[in-house]
Amino acid sequence: MKYPISIVIPVYKNYEMFYKYLQINKEYFDGCEVIITNDYPPENITKQVKEIYPKAIVINNISNLGFAGNVNKGVLKAKRDHVFLMNSDVVLKDNSFLNSLEYFKKNKNLFAVGFAQIEKDGKIVGSNRGYFQNGLINHSHSPAGALAKAGLVSNFWAEGGASIFRRKLFAELGMLDNLYNPFYWEDIDLSYRAWKTGYKIIFSPKIKVEHHHESTIGKYFDNSRILKIAFRNQLIFQWKNLTDKDLLLKHLVNLPKYIFTPGFFDALLRLPTILKERKKVVKLFKKADKEILELFK
Repeated sequence: MKYPISIVIPVYKNYEMFYKYLQINKEYFDGCEVIITNDYPPENITKQVKEIYPKAIVINNISNLGFAGNVNKGVLKAKRDHVFLMNSDVVLKDNSFLNSLEYFKKNKNLFAVGFAQIEKDGKIVGSNRGYFQNGLINHSHSPAGALAKAGLVSNFWAEGGASIFRRKLFAELGMLDNLYNPFYWEDIDLSYRAWKTGYKIIFSPKIKVEHHHESTIGKYFDNSRILKIAFRNQLIFQWKNLTDKDLLLKHLVNLPKYIFTPGFFDALLRLPTILKERKKVVKLFKKADKEILELFK
């Protein structure tokens, strides 16, 4: 049976782990289009991938695009109505991701469905919340207790490593933004644009995958650089998306205390580009920041 799902797997180095998991995951690919995008130009992985899963479409980038650019390339190649973004460090337990199709059928306003992700320590994540604090929109996972009892709930963002999206809307909303390269906040940014444009995102605890977060990032980037990129991108997110006047004022009042935080000046250097992108996206917005954040109190 053919399903309206394209599975997009972005890869960056860490090939031994990727090939191992691909061997496991291929059992659940039947009926789906599978696209693998390789973002490490010195390495061509077509032969190895085809030996494991001959039906895969393999794209080897000729230059490094970062996570956003690599994912976008796969999404643009996709032909099915829905795109399942699956990181190379995700292990499927079954094909329960197919159940998400029913959610999309029932709600034409649904942009994405996030999955329950089982970490190495057994902790389950994937249900996310957003809140405004100290002049910034912040994010966190929903409390474990609430998560255990959750049915279908609103999700602040659909994680780019284990979620399924409407492909057409993904493109119409502007896709993942390369401003966030090499990683972090790009999936939050896209999800927030979806919320503010009037679409919905949910979390399904019934769809479970194993996801060993940061098994690739932590291997190739030191912690200080990861933290610097994360804060830079948090600022980019505020400057691009925040529109409530009172929250903007609180942000500006708090901004001086972040001047010496690593990543601040990197974000500031990108301000002209950020403002150009902001001008494009705010035209789509129909909802206020507080209206979205109220959903996650």
